[in-house]
Amino acid sequence: MRRLLLALATGCLAAAPAAAAAKAPIPGVRTPSGNIRCLYVPGASPTLRCEIKSSSYGAQLQARCLRIATLDWHGFELRPATKGRVTCSGGILYSPDTQRPLYRRLAYGATWSHGGFTCLSALTGLTCHSGRGHGLFLSRDSWRSW
Repeated sequence: MRRLLLALATGCLAAAPAAAAAKAPIPGVRTPSGNIRCLYVPGASPTLRCEIKSSSYGAQLQARCLRIATLDWHGFELRPATKGRVTCSGGILYSPDTQRPLYRRLAYGATWSHGGFTCLSALTGLTCHSGRGHGLFLSRDSWRSW
């Protein structure tokens, strides 16, 4: 019985560090259809990273990324002081060991703001902008940045 109690106590102590090392949630937003989602990645240069599951231009951007950077097309990014741009990468652009995305469904006509970025969801697509006036629009049929 004493060994069993010691084993149980040891198991509980071993689980405590795992609970303390929980992944930090990083806020994000997704359209009601789930086709477009954006994630706020904090840091020295905070970034809004957006991706789209289904679009008419995805194959073209994939080919562009492979030609220019020999990397996969990952989506788009918006930073506070620069216009939105296409992101070519080899993988996940946040730290999955310490962070976990937490996407909130954004109803059409509603806005979401975090870290100096604001996004507006509409039937026509998702528009996000920085506090400095740069932005990104995404829809199934088109994208643009300013």
